[in-house]
Amino acid sequence: MKNELDFYLQHTGSVEVSSMTRQDLKNLIATGESSFLEFKHRVSSPEKIAREIAAFANTKGGTILIGVSDNGDLTGVESYMEEEFWLSQAAHDVCTPRVEIKIELFNKGNRDILIVTVPEVEEKPVYLKGKKQRTVYVRQEDESVVASDEFVEVLKRGGSDEGVTFEYGEKEQLLFRFLNEYGDITVKRFSIIINATTYRAAQILVNLVSAGILDLYEKDGVAHYTFSKKSA
Repeated sequence: MKNELDFYLQHTGSVEVSSMTRQDLKNLIATGESSFLEFKHRVSSPEKIAREIAAFANTKGGTILIGVSDNGDLTGVESYMEEEFWLSQAAHDVCTPRVEIKIELFNKGNRDILIVTVPEVEEKPVYLKGKKQRTVYVRQEDESVVASDEFVEVLKRGGSDEGVTFEYGEKEQLLFRFLNEYGDITVKRFSIIINATTYRAAQILVNLVSAGILDLYEKDGVAHYTFSKKSA
């Protein structure tokens, strides 16, 4: 109990009053949940909200609205102090490395709505601590999903094309022909096409993502690769 109290004293008091008007908030909610926006009725536990924080931090950043139902109703929370405590615990203790979130308060009568801004971090990936292993989450459309091993490798490389080269050989030719016809590909399918191990296939695909040639997205727990929009 003392440890929780010490943590609370260290990490509370950082809430700011939001400058957002009620109409501004309604306009934001009207855009709906997306790769940049998440609604939460309340914070049920530090571990669960940490998934959303880590996913935004590992992707492009985003905003979490606490006290907003899935259909966009402004339900609010009775007291922001418990929510703030769990948010801070999630960002600073469950996430590693810690994520420096910004918490703003919007008052709705006798209830509060918390506007949580999560930045995209430079040091990726952000992991979630677990009893047996650490997990990486990323944002995919309006969901926070577990990242595949290939996605984690891309995050570690920082998505930079600096110093990354690739050989345009037979395997790459087969890959590009397949993508031109079907649009996307998985590691397993690519390994079959080039008659190589999935490890080797993943190496080639991840290298092409790092070089900016391909984009990577998660679907049903599987990594899919497409031509990069930047290189189009």
